[in-house]
Amino acid sequence: MAQRKPIYPDSHASGHWTCGQALLAPWSMHTALPVSELFLLALIIIFAVPYLVWRLARTDYYAPLVVVQIVGGILLGPGVLGAVFPAYYETVFAPPVIGALNGIAWWAVMLFVFVAGLELDLAQAWKWRGETGLTAGLALGVPLAFGALAAIALLALGNPADWIGAKGARWQFVLGTGMACAVTALPILVLFMQKLAVLRTPLGQRILRYASLDDIMIWAVLALILVDWDRVTRQAGFLAGFAFAVVMVRRLMARIPERDRWYAALVWLAACGYLADWSGLHFMVGAFLAGAALDAKWFGEDAIDRFRDVVLLAFMPVFFLSTGLRTSWDMGGLTAFCAAALLLLAMVAGKLAGVGIAGRMLKWGKGEAWVIGWLLQTKALIMIIFVNVLFDKAIITSSAFTAMLLAAVGSTMLTIPVVAPALKRMEGLTRKAG
Repeated sequence: MAQRKPIYPDSHASGHWTCGQALLAPWSMHTALPVSELFLLALIIIFAVPYLVWRLARTDYYAPLVVVQIVGGILLGPGVLGAVFPAYYETVFAPPVIGALNGIAWWAVMLFVFVAGLELDLAQAWKWRGETGLTAGLALGVPLAFGALAAIALLALGNPADWIGAKGARWQFVLGTGMACAVTALPILVLFMQKLAVLRTPLGQRILRYASLDDIMIWAVLALILVDWDRVTRQAGFLAGFAFAVVMVRRLMARIPERDRWYAALVWLAACGYLADWSGLHFMVGAFLAGAALDAKWFGEDAIDRFRDVVLLAFMPVFFLSTGLRTSWDMGGLTAFCAAALLLLAMVAGKLAGVGIAGRMLKWGKGEAWVIGWLLQTKALIMIIFVNVLFDKAIITSSAFTAMLLAAVGSTMLTIPVVAPALKRMEGLTRKAG
């Protein structure tokens, strides 16, 4: 029987082994592993390593599992562990394996963004439209301006080609960076407020209103950045067709049994993602619109919570790894961390300043804007998803992507340690409705 080709023929011939090859010796010494086995090995690493770090190191207070998974994706990628153990990376994350993982990652993030759109409560935002509109507008506009200034500073201090992608314009990079600094990660915000026991309180509902309104603007600005004048007819056609389809789908959802709505919703999600991508926007824009067009009451609050938890548990870790594989340290680690620090300063200071101005205008109590501002500056997954889109469309470089990813992780890690002690000092804040 013919013997399969060894993975490392050159190293065997020379008699020399790298550290990474030694670690993989049980698999690589005789034959190459089938793709199915490499895929499952990759899944073992993806799920086991971050969970063990999170559980054994007890990081939950300052780094919840979702943050550890994001950091794990960066460390397991080619820029860190792959650079130290190249044989590990080249073997386990071979191109067929990466292709399979990317497919799961695409569907995972579509489901996650769909739930984010589904959780929007525009009725409550309209009920409190004066206070909500003012707060959400300042909470978005001020950090957007701060982030845009940080982007201009990065371009002025270095080579613009290090930051602006091959298909990006200067205005797209500046606006995209500004919006990345302004986003609020609504699904992760929900998880954090559950942890802080404020989600179902009047304070929690207020913060959800602000974040929901900002979410709409995030995707609207992303659509503006992604406008492709060569395909503007397609994009206009998609938006017009989507508006018509929403009416029909909403009528259908209201009439079919509850047990059938999830199946119909998944077909609707895939169709919106496909048509948005075909038009040149991006499948994530379509996924958000698919969720925003539906009413959460059709699916049930508890069912949506369970669905989101399953997506986070079973699918999103693959997306985190896929994101980590895209990081680049070509510019140097120090430069990446300095750029991330600048962006982190812009996003935190901008969000606190914007909410602080709203608090003064609305005569909030002492410390109220501080708590709300810190919760709303949580970036986590939505910022990561946002910059993934910018990277996919070659508007930003891999270096800019890495700096923004690091800033998003830092932003999210700061939230609980800052907010938890503040809430203990202001017990009555959670009961304030507006």
